[in-house]
Amino acid sequence: MKPRPRQLRSALVLLAVLLLAGGSLGYVLHARNRELPSRPSAGDGSFGLAEPGLYFRDSATGLVARQSGSGGPRVTGGPSCERFYTAGDRALCLRKLPGIPARTQALVLDGQLREVNRATVPGIPNRARVSASGHLLSWTTFATGDSYATSAFSTRTSILDLRTGYLIKSMEEIPLAVDGARYHAPDVNYWGVTFAADDNRFYATVSSRGRTHLVEGDLRNWSAKALRENAECPSLSPDNTRIAFKKKVSDDPAAPWRPYVLDLATMNEHPLAESHSVDDQAAWLDDTTVGYALPGRDGRASDIWSVPADGTGEPRLIVPGGSSPASVR
Repeated sequence: MKPRPRQLRSALVLLAVLLLAGGSLGYVLHARNRELPSRPSAGDGSFGLAEPGLYFRDSATGLVARQSGSGGPRVTGGPSCERFYTAGDRALCLRKLPGIPARTQALVLDGQLREVNRATVPGIPNRARVSASGHLLSWTTFATGDSYATSAFSTRTSILDLRTGYLIKSMEEIPLAVDGARYHAPDVNYWGVTFAADDNRFYATVSSRGRTHLVEGDLRNWSAKALRENAECPSLSPDNTRIAFKKKVSDDPAAPWRPYVLDLATMNEHPLAESHSVDDQAAWLDDTTVGYALPGRDGRASDIWSVPADGTGEPRLIVPGGSSPASVR
C-alpha cells in the first residue's frame, strides 16, 4: 500500500527535522570537543617552576626557558608563548591564534607548566601578570593597532580570579574616578595590571582623551581611582612600596618612554639609569633590581636587561635573545 501524499510529506518533514537536529547536536559536540583543554608541551616533564631562577621567553624558539644565576646556562623546556609571567605556583602564557580577526589564547599553567585553564579573547597578546600568591591573573591584548606609540589602538584587559573562577572580561566595566569624580568616556582603555600582596588591590594604566593615568583599583569594592598622570605599564615591587613604570618623555614615536620608579608613600618619582626607550611592563627581579626587554642586537628580536631600582648604576644585559622576564626565588 503506497503512502498517501499527506503521510509522505509528514514523513519527509520529520526526517528533515531529525537530520537538522542531528546536525546541530553534532556541531555542539564538535565545538565542545574543540574547546577541551590541550596540554602545552612541558618538555620531558622535568621543566617546571620548582627551580629558582629567571624564567623568560626564549626569542629563538618561542619557548619558556630558565636561567639560573647571572649568566648561568639557559634551559629551554617550557611551553610556546608570546607573553609569559609567573608568580606563586601559577603561570600565564599568552598565544596568538591563527586566522582573522586576531585572537589570543590565555593559558593558566600549574607549577609543572601544565595547562589547568584557558580563555580565548579578541586581539594580539601584549601584557601578562600573576599576583604573588598565584590567585589572580591579568592579561592585555591589542584589539586594534599594535603599538602604544600611536593613537590608533584599543586594548582589552581581563582579570581572572582562580579562587572563584570569576573572569572580568573587560576592566572597562569597573567604575573609575578621576580627580575625585566619576569618569565616563567612550575611549577608556585599561592595560598593564599589577597586583598587591592582598589579592585585592591592583594598579593599572588607564588611557582616555589623549591622557594616561596610573590608577589604583579595589576588586572587593569594585572601584578604581586615578592617582597621577603619565605613568604606564606599572609593576609593583615585592615589598609593595614602589612602582616601576614607563613615562612618556618625548613625542618622538621611535623613542617616547623612559623607565621610572614611583614611591607610593611620598608619590615622588625618579628615573632609572636606562637611557633607551623601554616599551615594556618591567618586572622586579628582587627588591632592588628591575628587568625589562629591549629590541635585540645582532638581529635578535629582544634582549633582557636589568638596572638598579634606585636610579644608580647602569643597565646590564642579562639574557640575550629573551623577553617576558619573571623571577622565581
